[in-house]
Amino acid sequence: MKRYAFLGPAGTFSEEALLTLGIVDLEPVPCASIHEVFDAVERGQAEAGIVPIENSVEGSVNATLDALAFDTQLELQREIVLDIHHALITAPGADLAGVKTIVSHPQATGQCRKWLARHLPGRTIMAANSTAEAVQQAVADPTVAAVGTKLAAELYGAQVVEPAIEDYAGNQTRFVVIGRGICERTGNDKTSLALFMKKDKPGALLMILSEFAYGEINLTKIQSRPTKRSLGEYMFFVDFEGHIEDAHIRLALDCLRLKLREVKVLGSYPRA
Repeated sequence: MKRYAFLGPAGTFSEEALLTLGIVDLEPVPCASIHEVFDAVERGQAEAGIVPIENSVEGSVNATLDALAFDTQLELQREIVLDIHHALITAPGADLAGVKTIVSHPQATGQCRKWLARHLPGRTIMAANSTAEAVQQAVADPTVAAVGTKLAAELYGAQVVEPAIEDYAGNQTRFVVIGRGICERTGNDKTSLALFMKKDKPGALLMILSEFAYGEINLTKIQSRPTKRSLGEYMFFVDFEGHIEDAHIRLALDCLRLKLREVKVLGSYPRA
């Protein structure tokens, strides 16, 4: 059996993404948080894990980025892009007029912010560790409605009031598989880096970007995050097309290593 950790309990979008891998003899290992997914793989309780990293509406999942940059030596193995449809879910027979609280993962409620404000104004919005956990809470309390998956509603015997309440029709989330080792080059790859500067100075970002420009490397994402050392000190996440074994990318990374405090390769993996 292949044990894969995911953000649980059963019925989350992370589990839906995991199931798209089509792994034979899969044993899903539900975890209560993104941190616990990383921990399960680090400790050998699962051979790999799957976590959300970016949403087309709400942006990056910072818990995943921070774990990759600061807390682990695990690498990205592949990416999965999933169309996201959020359902409004209640206990069976619950009256929507009696709902006082909306509960879900903050990324999920953020992706449905306009719909909730228009159709359920004035309700308290509370955070859950996952969308499936939110559905479990809704099933137990008719005054609570959850934003979650139809899969979770089926698993926990809940009622789907509205099947798709996301604010934007093109809502998608990118998930990544985390494990050990750099994947072999396929010719259709993506690489992710965490870049740490020696010190903040004028032109630092331009210096980083120029190395990619000189190497004719197509960036697909760049984002800054605090280094957690002091206020105003930042590092950069970069995604780009290609594999670290490509000659022009090897050269660009060698140049960056001469100029930066650390170039951490988060993974080279097949593109979705």
